[in-house]
Amino acid sequence: MNYSSYIDISAKGFSDVIDITQKVEAVLRESGVRDGLITVFVIGSTASISTIEYEKGVIQDLKDAIERIAPSNIPYQHDKQWGDGNGFSHVRASFLKAGLTIPVIGGSMTLGTWQQLVLIDFDNRPRKRRIAVQVVGD
Repeated sequence: MNYSSYIDISAKGFSDVIDITQKVEAVLRESGVRDGLITVFVIGSTASISTIEYEKGVIQDLKDAIERIAPSNIPYQHDKQWGDGNGFSHVRASFLKAGLTIPVIGGSMTLGTWQQLVLIDFDNRPRKRRIAVQVVGD
């Protein structure tokens, strides 16, 4: 069985981290799949899907690490080409990737106790994000 759906999210940008676990779990329940795979993919080149312990200290640590890896205050060739100032957001998203796949066993995603699914919006302005969710299995 295949089941596809979308989740729409409003994000603030600038490494906004949003817990999407419950929304993805709702899609999984709608699908009726008990065993298989669920793929979660953000549409766009300036955001990522990842997992993290959704706790304010860890979230701040992640934001600080991302700023060290791809600083927002240095020149980027993309900005010279397009003048939109979001070169850093493209680089950040390429490191963390647009999506991931999670095993589904017994109707549940195989996430750890402190592991949540998150959307991370790196753009330099608020955005409406669309996340594609696809469930495959029995």
